[in-house]
Formats: sequence, structure tokens, C-alpha cells
Amino acid sequence: MDLFTTADRLVTLRDRKKELEDELKEVNAEIAGTEEQLVSAMIEEEMQNFTRNGRQFVMTTRTYVNAKAGMMPALCSWMKENGLKDMVKESIHPQTLQAWVKETIDETGALPEELNELVNVYEKSGISIRMKK
Repeated sequence: MDLFTTADRLVTLRDRKKELEDELKEVNAEIAGTEEQLVSAMIEEEMQNFTRNGRQFVMTTRTYVNAKAGMMPALCSWMKENGLKDMVKESIHPQTLQAWVKETIDETGALPEELNELVNVYEKSGISIRMKK
């Protein structure tokens, strides 16, 4: 493939990916709505499960939890103070670390020597596509 054919192929593939992502969002929204309808119908019929066309449908309840905005440090402290320190993990968000490393290398030319054993730094080339005005 020549350069322009390859560039055209990349644009086509990225456009298709976007179309599929949009379609996936629509399908996921439809699934969520249909699942809500089915749960309501099963509650109304007082059914926990049923079988249809060789598939068993079982109503389940899942609990989802996350820290309230800005409350993660307080939550971690509370858990440590109440014997749950094994559940608390210290971490650095990858994008925050990436930004800091890039800034440090840009400003000083290198990372502090001690960090060479602690982090992997690599570059990956890619293609940005912008609409020409």
C-alpha cells in the first residue's frame, strides 16, 4: 500500500470505529431500558426467575459503592483506623504520573536517577488526523 492509500484506510477504520462505538452506546441504552422493563414485570408477577427458549432469566440485585466527591482521603483514613487498612491501596493515577514525567523530562532533560528503577517510560508513535480548513 502506498502512503495515501494507507492514510485513507486509517481514516476509514477510525470512522467505522466511531460508528460502532455510537451504535454500541445505543444498544447498551436499549439493553438497560429493556432490563428495567423485565425487572418490573418480574416484580409485578412475583417471579424470581423463569425459563424461556432454553434460557433461564434470574432477577439479581447488585450493590455498587463509591466514595462521595472529595471524600476518598477521609474514607481511607476511616478504614485504616477501623482495622481495614489491607483494603486501602496507595496509587498514582496513570495519567497524572504520565503528565508529571513528561513535564519533568521537558524541564530537566531526565527523571531523577532513583525513578529509573521504579517507572517504565516509553514513547509510541501514532497518527493524529484533523480536518483541513
